[in-house]
Amino acid sequence: MQLHEYVSFDGLGLAQLLRDGAVSAAQLQDLALRALHAVNPQVNAVVEHWPADLAAIDAGAPFAGVPFLIKDVAVTMAGRRSEYGSRLGAGHVAAFDSHLMTQFRRAGLATFGRTGTPEMAFATTTEPVLYGATRNPWHLARSAGGSSGGAAAAVAAGIVPLAHATDAAGSIRVPAASTGLFGFKPSRGRVSNGPAMDEIFSGLGVQLGVSRTVRDSAALLDCLQGVPPGEPYVTAAPGHSWLSQVGVAPGRLRIGVQRAACNGARPVPAIDAALQDTVRLLASLGHHVEEVQPALGVSWDAFVQANARIWCANLVPWIDGLAQESGRAISTDTLEASTLACYRYGQTVSAVDFVAALDVRNTVTRQAGALFGQYDALLTPSMPDLPWPLGRYGEKEEQLDGLGWTARLFDHSPYTPLANVAGLPAMSVPLAQSADGLPIGMQFMAAYADDGTLLRLAGQLERAAPWLHRRPPVWAGN
Repeated sequence: MQLHEYVSFDGLGLAQLLRDGAVSAAQLQDLALRALHAVNPQVNAVVEHWPADLAAIDAGAPFAGVPFLIKDVAVTMAGRRSEYGSRLGAGHVAAFDSHLMTQFRRAGLATFGRTGTPEMAFATTTEPVLYGATRNPWHLARSAGGSSGGAAAAVAAGIVPLAHATDAAGSIRVPAASTGLFGFKPSRGRVSNGPAMDEIFSGLGVQLGVSRTVRDSAALLDCLQGVPPGEPYVTAAPGHSWLSQVGVAPGRLRIGVQRAACNGARPVPAIDAALQDTVRLLASLGHHVEEVQPALGVSWDAFVQANARIWCANLVPWIDGLAQESGRAISTDTLEASTLACYRYGQTVSAVDFVAALDVRNTVTRQAGALFGQYDALLTPSMPDLPWPLGRYGEKEEQLDGLGWTARLFDHSPYTPLANVAGLPAMSVPLAQSADGLPIGMQFMAAYADDGTLLRLAGQLERAAPWLHRRPPVWAGN
């Protein structure tokens, strides 16, 4: 197999080749490394790589032998570094596999490296001081999104067909939209965050991956769903595989279309035009589509403040634990200005403040429940703007406190956080490109635990408006 052939397959396609005897796991690893060396110097997506443990791979597993990368946060691989994208955590080595890592191994995935993340995954761009900015394969001067920007850039550039990603306010969907990938955020309680963490950001964070095909994300969810005893959130698996749903017609859906975000932001013209095209595509597929302006049940400022309190309070023990383990002081020498501001803000959050923030979460969740009593899905742009130039996101960050930094994050990506607060399934689908070739993603949400509706719809959209043929300028197969 040649490199241009390797990059033409998705994960399930590579696994089938291995089962057919057309390629070996060792050959796939060699090709992945060749792809990495070809493009990573340009995109800076992978911060560390190592030889995969091929001897332990079950040849009958769904993703047997498929090269894979984990994000530098929220998953631990025994004996490998887990640094949270931070100088404070630099050199930290995980003592054990998290449950998610165990599931990756059972899926047959050949993990051989870590992808870049913003410090503590606390941004929707990936520009950490520790390893430097991840660059977008579609335009090297622009952001690949975040916080799973390294994962997205690695997949978009052809290093691997899919990669681990996390999402606490859009961190799967934002980078997927920024780099032309499919990004699926499952419902709360489908994938474990344990055992070291019972929750990520008090239930706002979930894990899965980014991929080039809908079927890879669906099959990955099949491999990862199910949680060990003691998990705080448990969402029961359906009586069918998620992969089986990708080829099933979704039927005629009632789809609400939200044009203006809940903070009042409107999409730039290129994205608004893509939204209009998506509405026409959905109508041509037989769906009922109408505009709607969902209500959060609270003001935007109250929504942001509640999230800032939950996020920043959760950040405090993370940082204290890293400081204690590393023996390093918490200061501007070990933390970026925005992270330090969020840490200090988190220290001011009282128990009463935190409970009030959870009450906002309850209000928003129930408001969303009422919305999805009326609609099968909600369509929005994934992002209101095209990928930003590198450096723009962090401008004057030293002037912001933790609330101000969270507000910047939410204003950058105002359509995505609702799904995290309410625990809903959501996805970014790469349905369009701007006139100058930048990817544009469309976001769909559905009711809690109704992941199947989204995967059926995604499969239909992939067949009607395929995107796999699109290739960024920085592509390992060139």
